[in-house]
Amino acid sequence: MFFYYLQLAVRSFRRNRALTALMVLTLGLGIGASITMLTVLKLLSGDPLPTRSARLFTPVVNPWPAENATPADGMPRWWGNLMSYTDAMSLLHAHKARRQAVTASTKAKIDPTQPGAHSFYGQGVMTTPEFFAMFGAPFAYGGGWSTQDAENQARVVVISSALNDRLFGGGNSVGKMLRVNDHDYRILGVLKPWAPQPRFYALTFGEDAYGDGDAVYLPLQSARADGMKPAGYSCWAPGNVAHLETAPCAWVNLWVEFAQVSGARAYKRFLSHYVQQQIALGRLHHPEVWLFSLTGFLDRQKVVPDDLRLQTNLAFGFLLICIVNTVGLLLAKCLWRSREIGVRRAMGAIRRTIFAQYMVESAIVGIAGGVLGLAFAEFGLLVIRHQPAPYAHLAYLDLPMFAATFAVALVASLIAGLLPAWRACAVVPAPQLKSV
Repeated sequence: MFFYYLQLAVRSFRRNRALTALMVLTLGLGIGASITMLTVLKLLSGDPLPTRSARLFTPVVNPWPAENATPADGMPRWWGNLMSYTDAMSLLHAHKARRQAVTASTKAKIDPTQPGAHSFYGQGVMTTPEFFAMFGAPFAYGGGWSTQDAENQARVVVISSALNDRLFGGGNSVGKMLRVNDHDYRILGVLKPWAPQPRFYALTFGEDAYGDGDAVYLPLQSARADGMKPAGYSCWAPGNVAHLETAPCAWVNLWVEFAQVSGARAYKRFLSHYVQQQIALGRLHHPEVWLFSLTGFLDRQKVVPDDLRLQTNLAFGFLLICIVNTVGLLLAKCLWRSREIGVRRAMGAIRRTIFAQYMVESAIVGIAGGVLGLAFAEFGLLVIRHQPAPYAHLAYLDLPMFAATFAVALVASLIAGLLPAWRACAVVPAPQLKSV
């Protein structure tokens, strides 16, 4: 029976080619606009570590002087999860979580060993040994440094696959030397392609949240001993910023991982107890503590701009307008075919048959609109990739969004076809036969 309905639909489309083309174009425009914005929204609001994020948290304490009141909604968003070096290392060495890592971004000047090659800058991370295991960074060759390497301020480095391809042709470069910020570092490991989107461990000082990932990963103490500077810092009292480790400034992040999500409650109690101890020592002055999950921290930092959500809502509003217009076009087509429907009813076709026929026609219009909408979406994403936004080069239609395009198209067309199909069922045969 379906193939019979399909045959009737094709005949109907051929008789009304202009009307059919207008319906497909209308749906295609709405679907293209909505899928384009939905793809960008999905890119920006995605979970950077979907298999680990539920167990990853970042603690925040208030280092401000006593005269600075804590805002009613907690730490200001611009503060992010910044922490002083003293607090971060104290919490790190307490080992109250399964894993923990202190991180700070830096700009790394890399000197290629090839003759005639020029120096260039890349994103770098100064961190502690458990960074790679905690965040699941996969190694192609070698591995990370040990706690002993960190304590000895060993000049070792882990590099990205992109940097390894650029400097060493993608081969096993473990053991080779790399000059970073005018100091020689021995390569311990090479990562496989790995670039969490967004770059959640570096969101505070305006670093690009989206991109191709970091080029080098350095032991925090070794990099600082060689004079590498963090991407930025915030100070709440005068101090010698040349020695950030002891200055009254926040410039590092602390991330912790628990074996079970329930471990967060115990850790927050420990964090509160730590702050109370520091208040007693006169170092801290505010008892408030926060423990944000990875996704909670991204929400707090508003990684997804409000205007992007507004644009996505507007795109789906446009799709709704397109659906309403398609309803009108299908109704006009139904009225034009009233005689045909009356003849079919007089020959024994029941209302359910008429309804099914019109829904099949609507579904075919939807699939055609999905194909056209896919083309419009690809064009829209191409335009976005030529924008100066840091995430622009990542705006591609992946397989789930490809499937979503046709799902949205089919649902939209079926919704649009409900009223015309019901109207077709309501056609009374007798008046239509009299006018034949």
